[in-house]
Amino acid sequence: MTIVRLLSMLVIAFASTAPAGAQPYPSKPIRIVVPFPPGGAVDFYARTVQQPLSDALGQTVVIDNRVGASGMVGADHVAKSAPDGYTLLLGNIASLAINVGIYAKMPYDPAKDFTPITHTIDVNYALVVHPSLPVKTVAELVTYAKANPGKIAYGSAGSGSLPHLATELFKSSTGTELVHVPYKGGGPMVTDLLGGTVQMVIADQANLMPHVKSGKLRAIAVASPARSANYPELPTIAESGLPGFQAVAWNGLVGPAGLPADVVKRLNEAFVKVQAMPEVREKLRGGGLDPIGDSPEAFGRFIHDEIAKWSKIAKDVGARAD
Repeated sequence: MTIVRLLSMLVIAFASTAPAGAQPYPSKPIRIVVPFPPGGAVDFYARTVQQPLSDALGQTVVIDNRVGASGMVGADHVAKSAPDGYTLLLGNIASLAINVGIYAKMPYDPAKDFTPITHTIDVNYALVVHPSLPVKTVAELVTYAKANPGKIAYGSAGSGSLPHLATELFKSSTGTELVHVPYKGGGPMVTDLLGGTVQMVIADQANLMPHVKSGKLRAIAVASPARSANYPELPTIAESGLPGFQAVAWNGLVGPAGLPADVVKRLNEAFVKVQAMPEVREKLRGGGLDPIGDSPEAFGRFIHDEIAKWSKIAKDVGARAD
């Protein structure tokens, strides 16, 4: 009787705990870490898809802005989080690729410490100046900069960010002398550009074009390989005298290394589904963002290639983090 009673107790105990362990993912709120302040392209994307994702996943999606060190503070937090799918990183070209070639030491390895989920968006960039700068074309900007060496200050979203590296590439390609002023994210950078503290930036359209439309800033060119469908009147930097020049950022969703395959699949499907919604695509494209949405495997290969590409460019132009 004792053995029978013991077996019965074990069966009851197992039955009472099994449902908790068998709960389908997700069974609680999901936190997406945005490693940059509100106001930039990464945050704009996150806020755009936040509610549709909550609906698609059946759980609240919380946006957590953890800023610092060109995205590395937030990225490192996620890299060291439990691989359960409830703490994710909306990383970008800086935190997942460029920083490798900019910083002598990083607290994480983008190629090893994350599980790729999907390449979410590409971020279209533009060359924009403060109206006080008497230039309307790339050629005029180069001429003015050469006549006034060290007089033009350019802003970036932080040392090692794409705005930093892209403008250093612009400097080396044109033989101009520009002064770098790094900020902790795109929002503060645009604030000082509007105030004239810095006079030019090469940065994301989502952050800049609303101010161009209002007349507070002047757009000179786009940094994408082809003209923007949203602003077809703007030439590319490449066609304005710098063949081959391009600066296109990107965002992507990753989780900590070791994320279970079923969780990766669930998240990938949800993000791809949300980005295919007409209202979401329209809002993203209106902000200068192109929805992508690929497989985890393809995104993993893409990150590997981007690390190699930007590490070479950083070395070629001598760009290092301050």
